[in-house]
Amino acid sequence: MTNRAIISSPDAPAAIGPYSQAVKVGNTVWLSGQIPLVPGTMELVTGDISAQARQVFSNLRAVAEAAGGTLNSAVKINISLTDMGDFAAVNEVMTEFLQAPFPARACVQVAGLPKGVAIEVEAILAL
Repeated sequence: MTNRAIISSPDAPAAIGPYSQAVKVGNTVWLSGQIPLVPGTMELVTGDISAQARQVFSNLRAVAEAAGGTLNSAVKINISLTDMGDFAAVNEVMTEFLQAPFPARACVQVAGLPKGVAIEVEAILAL
């Protein structure tokens, strides 16, 4: 794959495992899941789900921009929550970062996420 590019941004948390922040092939960018880690300090955001979701979407925005796009370039977003009771609050935060028409999306409840966080979000962009 000669047209594969690894995308990285210092404005998003460094990977905490063997993966890249994003991979771009052609005009498609796959953004790895982001959790509410603060870039630089790698500390988890404390506070309610809205504060955590804002950090997650800020992290995704930084990676999207490093790839040459924006979150409005997203065609698919996958959200994992440990509590589906957070669904409405996460929807509200999502509208702070994306504009209509919104991308396709899935939101699922999971038993657990890395570092015990309540939310992880990944995205696919079309540039």
